[in-house]
Amino acid sequence: MRPSSQRWTVARLGCAQTLAWASTYYLPAMLAVPMARDLGVATSMVFAAFSLALLVSALLGPLAGRAIDRHGGRPVLVGTNLWFAASLAGMGMAQGPVGLFAAWALMGVAMGSGLYEAAFATLVRLYGQGARGAITGITLIAGFASTVGWPLSAWMELQWGWRGACFGWAALHLLVGLPLNGGLPGIENAATGQNAPAPAPAPAPAPASEKATQALPTPAASDAPHALRTAVLLSFVFAVTWFTSTAMAAHLPRLLQASGTSLQAAVAIAALVGPAQVVARLLEFGLLSRLHPLLSAQLAAAAHPVGAAILIVVGAPAAAVFTVLHGAGNGILTIAKGTLPLAFFGPAGYGERQGLMMAPARVAQAFAPLLFGLLIDGVGAAALWVTSLLGVAALAALWMLRPVVRQ
Repeated sequence: MRPSSQRWTVARLGCAQTLAWASTYYLPAMLAVPMARDLGVATSMVFAAFSLALLVSALLGPLAGRAIDRHGGRPVLVGTNLWFAASLAGMGMAQGPVGLFAAWALMGVAMGSGLYEAAFATLVRLYGQGARGAITGITLIAGFASTVGWPLSAWMELQWGWRGACFGWAALHLLVGLPLNGGLPGIENAATGQNAPAPAPAPAPAPASEKATQALPTPAASDAPHALRTAVLLSFVFAVTWFTSTAMAAHLPRLLQASGTSLQAAVAIAALVGPAQVVARLLEFGLLSRLHPLLSAQLAAAAHPVGAAILIVVGAPAAAVFTVLHGAGNGILTIAKGTLPLAFFGPAGYGERQGLMMAPARVAQAFAPLLFGLLIDGVGAAALWVTSLLGVAALAALWMLRPVVRQ
């Protein structure tokens, strides 16, 4: 596929992912309170329904990945736009807890087959081992999902109420998301445009970014126990890092306040996460693309524990340093969730394998807001010790994979 065509695909998929994340993952932060007030339930019940959606998405992920492996990403992602629209419309029509939980359960179906994992699998199905740059590209665009989603949800809620905001997001999936995903290329061979693969030409020299990804063998082909060990280690890394990422997304301003930062400063400093993620992803796209993705993942996994240690020792004056380090590490780790399975196992069966490895991460993500909130209630800023230890454990797991790279 021509570079211009790949860039166009990345732009389409990145914009569609921005819409998908803004209207799901970042929705409760703006709408949970008015939603709970109008339905006569506690705000915690809205977040419990959101957790249900994440659990459902964990179950659906492997099935969606298998469908993308077989049929390509376009039909799956187009279908998820319809699921997203239906769940958001159902949410807007909910009259009580039963309707609320039903709508979020339906949302879980869409999230399990329409967020990053599905997008990564789509790119691998299209570009094979050379998908690393494209994966980074869509995360660069979708890194602004909170920047777009939070203000737009707040504006729609102000103009039309929370129900109108849900209907507005549903309309955007039909009017914007559906054409974006519908315009993605099919799974025909990129070079020939045919459904059957053409005879492979002599390989051209790979750019540095692809050489880094192609540097190690795929253990699944020759050593099943070794491949299982690699998959388990990667699943553990994804689970603990997504727990931390979701905990910070839900409680970062409150955590910074617990460390001695004022409310106004905490809100302003927490806003640095988005730019830090994008800058780090630009580094991954440029300088770090010359490294094996495992090495960039190790650097990223170390960022949160280092920042937390600085915040614990220094206190409130180091709040911005911690936030930037956490955001930068989280930005690269999001890419690693797509590039590490590709580097270790190759493109064959990528979608289903990644869905299985990400299922524990979805479960950890579902419980992160509640558990970390209880930690802050109990021990304040010392809750950072938990996420720091999880970060160190993730770094140790990644270090255990180094012999595979040397091999």
